[in-house]
Amino acid sequence: MSADIRRSFFPLGWTSFGGPAAHLGYFRTEFIGRRGWLTESSYADLVALSQFLPGPGSSKVGMALGYHRDGWAGFIAAWFWFTLPSALIMAVCGLAFRDAQLADAHFLTGLLAAAAGVVAHAVYGMACKLLYTPLTWVFAIATFVALFWLPQIVPLLLAAGLGAAFLRRPDLADAPELRPVTARAGWSALVAFFALLGGLAAGALTGNWWATRLNAFYQAGALVFGGGHVVLPLLEDRFVATGWMNPAEFFAGYSIAQGLPGPLFTFATYVGAVDRGILGAIVGTVMIFLPGALLMVAGLYFWSRWRTLPRMRGAFAGVNASVVGLLTHALWDPIITHGVTGWATALIAVAAFAALWFKAPAWSVAVGAALAGWVLL
Repeated sequence: MSADIRRSFFPLGWTSFGGPAAHLGYFRTEFIGRRGWLTESSYADLVALSQFLPGPGSSKVGMALGYHRDGWAGFIAAWFWFTLPSALIMAVCGLAFRDAQLADAHFLTGLLAAAAGVVAHAVYGMACKLLYTPLTWVFAIATFVALFWLPQIVPLLLAAGLGAAFLRRPDLADAPELRPVTARAGWSALVAFFALLGGLAAGALTGNWWATRLNAFYQAGALVFGGGHVVLPLLEDRFVATGWMNPAEFFAGYSIAQGLPGPLFTFATYVGAVDRGILGAIVGTVMIFLPGALLMVAGLYFWSRWRTLPRMRGAFAGVNASVVGLLTHALWDPIITHGVTGWATALIAVAAFAALWFKAPAWSVAVGAALAGWVLL
């Protein structure tokens, strides 16, 4: 692994608080302003591409930056060093909470309540950015309503089709100055993505532990549009609804993840650790990121060929609008329904939202919510 990649991404893994949007700001400062690895235009293309694909937005950009700098070794190294700090912390938390009686732990109840404020803040920020026409608002509201009856993928696919037909976005920058991906690598990654999606789903029908967990994490990573917060309802459906872990364990980990640096997708590390210990943590970490990595490889190849097509840009604009509705639905159920159960938890949720509104560090919100839960509940 490139020492240059490690020196860049490992410190960022410890210090990049604030979620995907903040990570992209850190990346721009480090790799354009400080190190001069690529131009503003090239970086804008990477960010646009990452938003068009499922998976962890900032992590996909980091992988592409690593590839641009040092080829495939850099691709893997950038992901590893940026992910390692938060994955280690979440694994330790998961092992500590595993099989614990968490339902009456007041500091965790405070963290659970704070999750409502955190996600509400994320919904507001995404709505301001992604709902820029009346039609995008219609997509978001329709998705929120549809999810009371339909699987999550259905409104996303409908939004993509309608967005391709009716939405347009401004022209993108000129062709990027990025290390090229070969046709063989691009097509291989795309085939591997769909082969794993279908093969793991078929294997999960056997009920085998390996097959069910590999499939659960891979599907969650493959279907997440809109960033790390959207992984919450996907993993909740696969781990809590099936009885593999209880709601208190699940939402405690999600709240803790808000206060950590690095990618929010390492919440899967925690889920795997609670479910199956160290092995589960490793499986969760690798499988949740794998689909996004494969799609980023394919995307880097196809992007330069398809990036000017207006209908493709419209399709992803529709998907992004639908994601706002998806996250709003998750905010209501299960976050508010599980986390806001009285005046004290409502107060913690509002305080968490207000703290983020006034730019309080995410870690301070998590610590404050835990202390408030301990005092008030």
